[in-house]
Amino acid sequence: MVFERLQKEFEAARASQTQEIYLDGEQWNDGLLATIRERVHMEAERKAMPEDADILPLEKITYKVGTKVICCLEGARIGIQYETSFAGEPCELYHCVLESKSFLEKMTVLEHTIPFFLPVREAENDLLSSNAMKFIDYIGELLQAYVDRREQVRLIKELYGNQIRELYHSLPFHMIEFVVDDSDCTVTVSLRYADLIYVLPTKISVLAWPMPQMKKNTANSSISSTKKENGGTVSHPIPARLSYAEDALRTMSLPEAYAEIVLNLPQAIQQLFPPKPHS
Repeated sequence: MVFERLQKEFEAARASQTQEIYLDGEQWNDGLLATIRERVHMEAERKAMPEDADILPLEKITYKVGTKVICCLEGARIGIQYETSFAGEPCELYHCVLESKSFLEKMTVLEHTIPFFLPVREAENDLLSSNAMKFIDYIGELLQAYVDRREQVRLIKELYGNQIRELYHSLPFHMIEFVVDDSDCTVTVSLRYADLIYVLPTKISVLAWPMPQMKKNTANSSISSTKKENGGTVSHPIPARLSYAEDALRTMSLPEAYAEIVLNLPQAIQQLFPPKPHS
């Protein structure tokens, strides 16, 4: 497995390090990345020289930048290990190895353990040759956002699985849909994320579909009727938007928003489909 092999290589690199430097803010910049790249080439050249050559080994340094660990690997390679988390708890580690053949050639992604459905190659083509630092940061954002969306869905399944049905999501969790059954209506939730680095949805639809039996009990017309060819009628429920639910999903994490939606659902349903006054 690629993950196990790379994880062992990263662990070995960190175990043999002589120094680990923590960077923040402006300390992580293009100049530092150029320095790392230079060290990689110098180490590769040193290894290629005869064993009796009187050259001192380079100091082995790894760099910690936020949730990224950057280190020099054998064979003119730069390794980036990405740490992900959710609600303060660590999740998976991911790796990306860049190959730097020479300063005259652009770096390339040699191998990685990033899920295949995340656009690593697109990011490589768009960013790596022009701004390697931006590429490294973007991959970190991409991974963290994916883990965040995935864990939000996992949590609502864990907490509210008995209330939710027909849960669907795309592999990167940038399309999420599910249905919530209430005694008086069915609520459909549809979420879309315009960018894979987003953790909050950008397109939201929450609709309440009244049950057919509500027709007799509501003051407004929540059911429309269509005439059939034989003279009969077919009833069609008319959905109503739950604006408060859409607002909650726009500003809160999915589990928090779900709790808010369910808490206020009875009152919202009563306002949307008020009962008929007693005669």
